[in-house]
Amino acid sequence: MRRALIIGVIGVIVGAGAWAHWPLLPLPDDAVADRIVVLKAERRLELYDGPKLLRSYSVSLGREPVGPKRLWGDMRTPEGRYVIDYHKANSLYHRALHISYPRPDQVAVARAKHVSPGDLIMIHGLRNGAGFIGRLHRLSDWTVGCIAVTNAEIEEISRVVPDGTPIEIKP
Repeated sequence: MRRALIIGVIGVIVGAGAWAHWPLLPLPDDAVADRIVVLKAERRLELYDGPKLLRSYSVSLGREPVGPKRLWGDMRTPEGRYVIDYHKANSLYHRALHISYPRPDQVAVARAKHVSPGDLIMIHGLRNGAGFIGRLHRLSDWTVGCIAVTNAEIEEISRVVPDGTPIEIKP
């Protein structure tokens, strides 16, 4: 009985590890996304080329995912229309694409309330050194407001999303 339990536990661990790192077929080398849509309630990021869906990724969000980001430290992922304004070369996370949050109107609202709207919202991979977690990171929302994918996924996203790409983050 004990042996069967141990074998079962090992099987679950091996299965979870395989699932966490099972590779997807890569997007073609010439693929370019011209739009990103994030559906927060579905924990999904979609890349589009015109009307064509290139790829959909499951994501983790900020620890308080419901509602729009209002101020620094609220652990929420913003909602609205932005752009990817730069690829961050040196990040605490495996690659990062900066989202142009906050917009000037969001800064004005926050200033009127004497708070900071927050900043440095990114699409990024896993924390440097934690790539072994793979897809298991999706078991909870763990960022401080960013959108997280696996390291392999951010490699692909970074490759096909140029600076200036619009991103819409929906509730």
